[in-house]
Amino acid sequence: MKLVRHGDRGCERPGLIDDEGVIRDLSSVVPDINGETLAPAQLAKLRELSPQDLPQIRGGTRLGPPVSAIGKIICVGLNYHDHAEESKMAVPAEPVLFAKAVSAINGPNDAVVLPKGAAKSDWEVELVAVIGRRASNVAAYEALDYVAGFCVGNDVSERAFQLEGTGQWLKGKSFDTSAPIGPWLVTRDEIPDPHDLSIWLEVDKVRYQDSHTSLMIFGVDEIISFISRFMSLQPGDLVFTGTPPGVGMGQNPPIWLQPAAIMHCGIAGLGEQHQRVVAWRETV
Repeated sequence: MKLVRHGDRGCERPGLIDDEGVIRDLSSVVPDINGETLAPAQLAKLRELSPQDLPQIRGGTRLGPPVSAIGKIICVGLNYHDHAEESKMAVPAEPVLFAKAVSAINGPNDAVVLPKGAAKSDWEVELVAVIGRRASNVAAYEALDYVAGFCVGNDVSERAFQLEGTGQWLKGKSFDTSAPIGPWLVTRDEIPDPHDLSIWLEVDKVRYQDSHTSLMIFGVDEIISFISRFMSLQPGDLVFTGTPPGVGMGQNPPIWLQPAAIMHCGIAGLGEQHQRVVAWRETV
């Protein structure tokens, strides 16, 4: 299944994509797409539905983040050899973990608003695993059983905040709108191998990232198992699994996001995102 949330910001309703690519409303079936909805038993009930019996949503409707009530976002840094090299950092011996604030969550095609004082804003397309069952101290061989599905993510980063001054990744990764996810959540049964997906990102129609999830240093199963040693993962939590090479920081000379730039990214089988970059403006 492809699960979506559609409608104006803050008023999104649950839906699914039928075989013709049409959004069907799920409001009469579930209140939202959240951790409760992503439980295995609930997903099994949704699979039994006939999409043609659900109300059709007109084309052009805004898609919001495909998951709501997200408890936390845990990310893995430097998870592709070439990205570690372009970042001039050592290839890690174990997953490098950091977090993004949940207030960074953004719709897949919503504008990305650069933070006040932005100087070195960057892009990072990533495969995102969405947790469907509580995971604590799980083994790698069973870790994918705790995943409800996958979606595209863009870990937009402000490198000056991340690496300069006190050099804290959290503050360089958490500005509002810096975590677009979607356009939909694809349930795990439709993604037989998350390590066999092409992944790419373009800025203003120039392709900078063009890779494959088979090139990750640590697989999704290893990542989830590793995280679950240190904290429980709850239904609806997001795990960003790392970005391939080709980020702006890695260009020679570096290229930073500018207002009016258009980011376009996607992962095979998981859909595509489009974001326009907007300058921060102080509200009155």
